Amino acid sequence: MTTPETVVRVLAEPARLRAFAAVVLGAGTLADIAAASGVSVKDAATAVRKLREAGLVEGDPARPVDLKPLAATLAEVVPADGLAPFVRGDKLISLPVAHERRRKILEHVASKAFVARTYYEESEINERLQAWCDGGEVDHVTIRRYLVDFGLLERGGGMYQAQPLPM
Repeated sequence: MTTPETVVRVLAEPARLRAFAAVVLGAGTLADIAAASGVSVKDAATAVRKLREAGLVEGDPARPVDLKPLAATLAEVVPADGLAPFVRGDKLISLPVAHERRRKILEHVASKAFVARTYYEESEINERLQAWCDGGEVDHVTIRRYLVDFGLLERGGGMYQAQPLPM
């Protein structure tokens, strides 16, 4: 299955990007792709093979696949509410430096990870936050501390309570 990450990874190589652009613009044979992209026929063949493996090109002569279904999934992966590039799906990628944006990101995480007025043991808080932090730049302990500092989690008696979000 082609994912946004696959597209970025495959097209990060300049010859493949040029070859893909040539295919999108109508070049189908290796000779046409090489001529349109300015790469050798050998490099065009390698690029087209990688593009086929990634699911970006199909057929012979080569033609681009329809990327509209993939684009439709981006709405699910990249939030349209100003959380990108900090949140993708249910993963926290990084935290902004600006106080208000940081608060907004932490409110989003808290709203998805916890139920307001519910008590949690520290191990469960850590588990839920670790799921959000896997693969990101911020660790779950830091996020837990920020959630307490921002009043989104209240700590006491060895338990944490998720707080209602401000309206």
